[in-house]
Amino acid sequence: MPSNIPAASGEGGGVRSVQRAFDILSLLTEDRRSLTIREVVDETGLAKTTALRLLQTLEHLGLLWATPNGFAAGPALWRWAHLARTAWELPPETVQLMRELGARHRETVNLYVPRDTHRVCIAQQESPQPLRHVVRVGDELPLWAGASSKVLLIEAPERLLVRVARSSPYGEAHVPTLRAWIGQAAHDGYAASHGEREPGLSAVAVPVARGTGPVAALTLSGPTVRFTEERVREFAADLREAAKRMSERGFDHPLT
Repeated sequence: MPSNIPAASGEGGGVRSVQRAFDILSLLTEDRRSLTIREVVDETGLAKTTALRLLQTLEHLGLLWATPNGFAAGPALWRWAHLARTAWELPPETVQLMRELGARHRETVNLYVPRDTHRVCIAQQESPQPLRHVVRVGDELPLWAGASSKVLLIEAPERLLVRVARSSPYGEAHVPTLRAWIGQAAHDGYAASHGEREPGLSAVAVPVARGTGPVAALTLSGPTVRFTEERVREFAADLREAAKRMSERGFDHPLT
């Protein structure tokens, strides 16, 4: 049965058409709820006729909806959003633990899982303070620095450490530093970072275990000025207790 999405010419054209359709959908944000044809053409570089065909196809499939102001998110996305939410949503007990951590310490609480040479934020409890660290759920951050990276890489194979180092600004020479960080994190049961990836940003992380190795990293992060040695020790102790409870109930997530 032929696809409703127009295929692009050349090798792998069908894949390009899917990518183009996704690029159009990705233009929708919380701040921009609808798209005009002109905006799609200007921001994707597509020819107007190609953009219009893709928009019409997405509308036909219910992924977009034509309104007087342009094309908005369509009703078919509700079903996909529901499926994604049920698959990726964390257990209520885990969410409650993160809320309690955030309420006690007034810093941002994040939960990361590893994905190749990156870590993905799968949950966040935002700090109520005006000066705070915020990462969007779904954001991918590098594994070559940061407190959560140090605990996520515990027991990582050497070949992964090499690939992570090569993705860093320091190249493969970064491997010994990674080994030292990981060894310290494994010994202490937690890791801290101060300005390693972003100046003025600090974090404390502990592993959430499944079996003998880490499957996720639970973190508190915020401005370095608030992460004194005493506070870091306090954060680490509370994070360890919360991570232990998560591990005991059985941590599960599609990326793990």
